[in-house]
Amino acid sequence: MGQDVDQQEFSRADRTRHREKVRRCLDVFALMLRQAHFEAEDPMTGLEIEFNLVDDQGRPSLKNAEALEAIANPLFQTELGQFNLEINVAPRRLGSGGVTGFESDLRASLNDAEERSAAVGAHLVMIGILPTLEDGHLSPSTLSPNPRYQLLSDQILHARGEDIAITINGIERLSATADSIMPEAACTSTQLHIQVSPDDFASYWNASQAIAGIQLALGANSPYLLGRELWSETRIPLFEQATDTRSDELKAQGVRPRVWFGERWITSIFDLFEENVRYFPALLPITEEEDPLAVLEAGGTPMLHELRLHNGTIYRWNRPIYDVNDGQPHLRVENRVLAAGPTVVDTMANAAFYFGLTRALAEDERPLWSQMSFSAAEENFHVAARDGIDAQVYWPGIGQVSATELTVRRLLPLARTGLAAWGVDEVEISRLLGVIEARCTLGRNGASWYRDQVHARQAAGADRAEALRLTLLDYRERMHSNEPVHTW
Repeated sequence: MGQDVDQQEFSRADRTRHREKVRRCLDVFALMLRQAHFEAEDPMTGLEIEFNLVDDQGRPSLKNAEALEAIANPLFQTELGQFNLEINVAPRRLGSGGVTGFESDLRASLNDAEERSAAVGAHLVMIGILPTLEDGHLSPSTLSPNPRYQLLSDQILHARGEDIAITINGIERLSATADSIMPEAACTSTQLHIQVSPDDFASYWNASQAIAGIQLALGANSPYLLGRELWSETRIPLFEQATDTRSDELKAQGVRPRVWFGERWITSIFDLFEENVRYFPALLPITEEEDPLAVLEAGGTPMLHELRLHNGTIYRWNRPIYDVNDGQPHLRVENRVLAAGPTVVDTMANAAFYFGLTRALAEDERPLWSQMSFSAAEENFHVAARDGIDAQVYWPGIGQVSATELTVRRLLPLARTGLAAWGVDEVEISRLLGVIEARCTLGRNGASWYRDQVHARQAAGADRAEALRLTLLDYRERMHSNEPVHTW
């Protein structure tokens, strides 16, 4: 969800002071990378999932406040839209049953939350974009009543100077405008975290970037938006446009977007934070009293409030994280590529594939990114978002290849090796990577299943809106069965 802030206005002096403080934080961060001890000896992994809320008919339920009160679980939080919730699963080490623990905790939390929220007319659905959303659901009136969201929306619109334009050309075409960042609320994702040392961060981030397209191809789950059939993972172009602070003129000048794949492989986590400070003006110029250098020189751990807040308003698909836990600093790669859903077991299969593959690639003696241009990785990313399970991607030493064939023949064995290095049990490795293999063999993921069902209902005489709604009800029922989507 990000740091909570109060609604406020900012003066020119506020912005100048904040810029100076962010740069001071960056200098202290550089010093810490050289001198400080970052917790990474026994690394943790993390998992966050965003949900949509629907009523009994499968239409959006604008009741996240009531649902949150009914659920009464501190793991659940509000999100941008009144039809959104998020769960932050307690971090775990992958070895010694960690994967099983993630899955059992998530399933238990979801079952309990569903039972409680259903009593107030809100059912939880894990899907990248809710197919039954209509224009009115993406208006400022449906923004969650957290001051952070209104402030962020106001600042993005102010920086842009005009309404947000959404144009997506997929199987069909969507063209719309918005006077708030509410279209971002349509995008619900799974976020995976890996704690790493400063020395290892670049390898894990580069590996995450290199496989982002493969993740999208296998896990696409967002084929519809506002009744249009668009990309397999429509979340990607929608999120890129919904928080874009650039006018057309700034785009033509080459100004970087705030939702960003990046533009190069890195050698240090500092590269990413330095780019964030150099390229992007602050959206939320809130300045705290902490003197980070004084804290560090006194033997403490600075929170680097301003640098972290600024970092949270730049939406890299693989985001660098600096955090402090019990006075000890640590670093994480936050992987933000995947849509939510379709089921808990699909989510854990996606997570196992990511955790295993990134470790194997990060520890390879000949890094993949030394054989592959960054632009090729970015091209894979957008091709896979568009084409999903049918995507053709580029891979070093092979050339153009289907994402599914590449996964089965080359990437799954690497993921298996990486999971074993994490200490994951062989039974769990086989079960979860078996889900990925079956998905590839059958050519079925969340997006392809949903499209097929909608097409079948339309062929039987239903109109598009009704086909989307009925399919969503079917999807919700199957989601709670926890049978992986390739078996549906």
